Amino acid sequence: MKEELSGKTLGEWLKPSLLQIEDAIWSFEMFAENTPPQYTNEGFRAIMKLFMSAMMDKIWALQEGEGMEMEDRVAMVEKCGQEVRALVKTFTNIDTQKLYE
Repeated sequence: MKEELSGKTLGEWLKPSLLQIEDAIWSFEMFAENTPPQYTNEGFRAIMKLFMSAMMDKIWALQEGEGMEMEDRVAMVEKCGQEVRALVKTFTNIDTQKLYE
């Protein structure tokens, strides 16, 4: 993986693929009214991983900008994880901690 990045950040390297996925979802939603995409459990898990990776990246930037202490950073990230888990459980009845079982 390290060689594949060739000087790029992971975000830069993934950008074309992520934009392609975003475009596909927009197109599907425009032309397939009232039709769910029917994500598999593995697909949902991948989407959650992408979302949490992006969240952690933006949280890190915020924490760096505010010069937060490590103890506060850890507490903030744990709170985020707990809230996302609760949100997903409430609206999908999926426990995100069991996605890799």
